Amino acid sequence: MRYLDERELPRPVQRVEHVWIPMSDGCRLAGRLWIPDDARNEAMPAVLEFIPYRKRDKTRRRDEITHTYLASHGYVCARVDLRGSGDSEGILLDEYVAQEQRDAIEVLRWLAAQPWCNGVTAMMGKSWGGFNALQVASLRPAGLGAVVAVAATDDRYADDVHYMGGCLLGDNLSWASTMFAYNACPPDPALVGDAWRGMWRDRLEHVDHWVDTWLRHQHRDDYWRHGSICEDYSAITVPVMAVSGWADGYSNAVFRMLEHLDVPRQGLIGPWSHRYPHMGAPGPAIGFLQEVVRWFDRWLKGLPNGVEHEPMLRAWMQDSVPPMTRYETRPGRWVAEDRWPSPNVEMRRLGLSPGRLHGLEAPAPARGELPEAELAVQSPVTLGMFAGKWCSYSATPDLPHDQREEDGGALLFDSDPLQQQLEILGSPLIELEVAADRPVAMVAARLSDVGPDDAVTRVTYGVLNLTHRDGHERPRPLEPGEIYRVSLQLNEVAAVFPAGHRVRVAISSSYWPLAWPPPEPVRLTVRTGSSCVSLPCRAAREEDLGLRPFGEPEGALPTPESVVEPVRHGSRVIHDLATNESTLEVVKDDGTRRLEDISLELTDSTAEWYRCTVADFSSLEGATHCVRAFRRDDWSVRTVTETRLTADSTHFRMRATLDAYEGDTRVDSQNWDRRIPRDLL
Repeated sequence: MRYLDERELPRPVQRVEHVWIPMSDGCRLAGRLWIPDDARNEAMPAVLEFIPYRKRDKTRRRDEITHTYLASHGYVCARVDLRGSGDSEGILLDEYVAQEQRDAIEVLRWLAAQPWCNGVTAMMGKSWGGFNALQVASLRPAGLGAVVAVAATDDRYADDVHYMGGCLLGDNLSWASTMFAYNACPPDPALVGDAWRGMWRDRLEHVDHWVDTWLRHQHRDDYWRHGSICEDYSAITVPVMAVSGWADGYSNAVFRMLEHLDVPRQGLIGPWSHRYPHMGAPGPAIGFLQEVVRWFDRWLKGLPNGVEHEPMLRAWMQDSVPPMTRYETRPGRWVAEDRWPSPNVEMRRLGLSPGRLHGLEAPAPARGELPEAELAVQSPVTLGMFAGKWCSYSATPDLPHDQREEDGGALLFDSDPLQQQLEILGSPLIELEVAADRPVAMVAARLSDVGPDDAVTRVTYGVLNLTHRDGHERPRPLEPGEIYRVSLQLNEVAAVFPAGHRVRVAISSSYWPLAWPPPEPVRLTVRTGSSCVSLPCRAAREEDLGLRPFGEPEGALPTPESVVEPVRHGSRVIHDLATNESTLEVVKDDGTRRLEDISLELTDSTAEWYRCTVADFSSLEGATHCVRAFRRDDWSVRTVTETRLTADSTHFRMRATLDAYEGDTRVDSQNWDRRIPRDLL
């Protein structure tokens, strides 16, 4: 990234380190502002990013890069901590609650009323900030003119960190543990004064583990409908830029919003993980902030820059690569579509027969034309240890490994070597005739690229809790042995399969720890003949060669930091041959860094373990360990949280601990031990 200092930015920017924003109930939210110098004379639009990740320290560097840049282009920027987070007063009780949305509307109203704002506002954000930008937009607050939502979803149940296809995701525990650690952290006394200790103790008194809440809503109910804009897309009436990456967990939502929103909209999907695209990894990163400025210039200032005439979708068509858990750069090219669904994408149906995938080089057999065969699979519970994380949060080595490590426990269907290159853009669909020998079962499907050397790179995948075959609201147990026809939508993707490679579909009965397996081992029987796969095929188009190129990634020069303890990221699978125990270990240790301008040392370390004993479905365990620490002069605080999630055939069990320290003195210690019934999960 190219960092621009104050001399290279279009206009000077004044930073306001801390401001209190009063809510109507008396609570005060803490904000940080970037105000263009000339906004004092000519009021400008204001852009809000509203998240719980501590504006003072945790997101400080990112905020400086992003908001200083946007402010220099004529926007007042506000980075506000949610109620109960960072330096804001109050208690944070859960994600996306109605109070959060009411607070956001009050913050927007406060911004619009300031002398440096012309009354026009926008919201932007990544992940949580993208979620609530969409949620608030659906409430139509006065003055809101546009939204930029990065790595966000329109469907909190079916396409978020909690559940996928009615299956419990392993990242549900990971994410709950992250927020458990965040919610126990204190505000900064340099900003809130002597009140810091009382605010901290209030947070510690009310802290709870959200995994308990999320596990008590195992089906799609009103809890998940709240905040899911897919319940009524028409509620959004402002322009939306929707952004994600193929290594992110939220790329599917971009396509749905392009299809269902009825406002000016633009979709952008690169090769990136859960990051802003100007900091995108795997690369190439792009000049995303330039795109945001163009979007806001058009819809907040009315400047005729033509963004409404550009393609609705820009996507990175990924070239074939060898399987690796980390890529510095993902080779490919940009492609575009003027609308979505696109007439340039044709669903090509492929038939299944034992070991074979038919219809890529010749017309697909008609339904029933292939001979029927019944193929059984009972996958080992360890199948999925090489799947990578559901969402690659920061491009650690957490992408899928060579799928040959997984394919031995699955049903495989391979095409012949391709005679010519194949490109897909969209969501593959798997239709199966399948039976199970237990009332609760799941199916996982992977679409992979098999190279001439037989290395297997996963392209996309999907999972389905078969009790949810008719919907997520009211699942029904299976009748063991009965054949059901089910549809499984795989994640959206753009990928190239070169000539000479093979296309592989793999079907398994488990996918741990990406998704929590059924309560007991299951044998699936797949009936070929009528089972099929449909691929969203898109031929290369000359029009893509003339696309407007993205600029190079750039942002404002951040304030200086120094490294006290280095970053340590890693992921490994350990199989103990003596105990037959397999463990996936994921380490995201951001080390300790010193924020020089506020003289603060910040420590942020998380480790996760997912363990099981082969063939023992009651042995599954997810565990996390998080440390957060803050130090300045003689002020030193630290929190240590640990969580364990296990399950038997009838219940989940969550055990957690929290210890908080001021200096070397432990000032708080809490324990949780909860049992939550399994409900067809």
